[in-house]
Amino acid sequence: MHVPVIEICVDTLEGAQAAARGGADRLELCAALSEHGLTPSLGLVQQAVHTLHVPVHVMVRPRSGGFVYSADELAAMEMDIEAFKRAGAQGIVLGVLTPDSRVDVEQTRRLVALAAPLPVTFHRAFDDCPDLPQALEDVIASGASLILTSGGAPTLARGAGAVADLVLRAAGRIQIIASSGVTIDTAMGLWQATHAPAMHASLRRRVRTNIRPAELPGSEGRPGAATAGPLEEDVRALVHCFRQ
Repeated sequence: MHVPVIEICVDTLEGAQAAARGGADRLELCAALSEHGLTPSLGLVQQAVHTLHVPVHVMVRPRSGGFVYSADELAAMEMDIEAFKRAGAQGIVLGVLTPDSRVDVEQTRRLVALAAPLPVTFHRAFDDCPDLPQALEDVIASGASLILTSGGAPTLARGAGAVADLVLRAAGRIQIIASSGVTIDTAMGLWQATHAPAMHASLRRRVRTNIRPAELPGSEGRPGAATAGPLEEDVRALVHCFRQ
């Protein structure tokens, strides 16, 4: 069995640089990981693309909350996709659902066509779908190249069986990226349970700081602590799990 692609999710240039130095195969670049990832600024995308040697796939998600978008929001997503293509992004990450929590094949297909020739990842909006096997076929029909999923569960540990089933059903037609709760300690076991061709992690950790919580985004109101990462050594350790 081939070793998986290691994709690291980052929301800062510093984190992107650390992940690249640590040996990540691919980056998912977003803003506001505390909101599970939103569209990053064009400046951040340009800096990452122009200074890093690994593929940068960029999140296009205009707001937090659900994944049913208005015409105006979809228009904004289209403009972001075009801007990120011009900036040199190597992939786009998005997800659009219908009001009944199914893959919006029509809108997704339109965005995938706009992103072409860049590959498109359908993100964890996928996990909100009630019928994952059907959602898999819908994403494939949309033309997307990758699916980010925890098997419909809050964590990959709980959804590993469903992800393994999706990998079998996909049969190489689309790349399944296993996500949620992937750490240095859990990665190998989760990969062996899912056989996913790619593993996705953020490797964020709690760090101490002298900045007051109100002044530090991501501090979550805890004095003297904030969420940061990834660190280069953590990414290197994760990569080493599969490339010893």
